[in-house]
Amino acid sequence: MEKHQLLLISLRKIIRAIDLHSRQLSKHSGLTGPQLMVMQQISSLGNPLLKQIAAEINLSPATVTSIIDRLEAKGFVSRERSLTDKRKVHLLLSETGKALLANAPLPLQEHFIKHYQSLEAWEQSQLLSAVERIASMMNAEALDAAPMLLVGQIADEKSDVK
Repeated sequence: MEKHQLLLISLRKIIRAIDLHSRQLSKHSGLTGPQLMVMQQISSLGNPLLKQIAAEINLSPATVTSIIDRLEAKGFVSRERSLTDKRKVHLLLSETGKALLANAPLPLQEHFIKHYQSLEAWEQSQLLSAVERIASMMNAEALDAAPMLLVGQIADEKSDVK
C-alpha cells in the first residue's frame, strides 16, 4: 500500500474513533459534544456571559446561542439578567444540569490530552506540525473549530441558527 493510502486510513480511523465516542456520549448523557463543552464552561466560569463561553471554546456567539437554547429547553441551563446591568444575561446550570454534568463521561479530548502531554516536547511539536500541515492540505485552515474532538455535531448545532 502507498504511503498516502496509509495516511488516509489513519485519518479515517481518527474520524471513526471520534464519531464512536460522540455517539457514546449522546447515548449515555443525551448531550452532544458541544452541549457538554458549553455546560462544562458554565460550570467552570461560574455564571458567565454567552460571549465568554463563545470565546473560551472558540465558537461563534450564534452557534453558542443555539446550543444554549437547546440546553435551556431541556431544563439544564437557565438565563438570568444581571442585577447591575440589565443588558447582560448570565448563564446558570440548573440542579438537573449540575447532576447530569457530574455523571457525564469525559470528552474524548481529555483522554487525548493526557496521552499527548505524556510525550516529549519534540514529539508534541512534530505531531502538531504534521496535523497542521494536513489541515492546510485539506484547505481547512479557515473552518470554525473548537478545541474538542467531535464529528459533525457543531455543524448540526449551527444549522438551527435562524
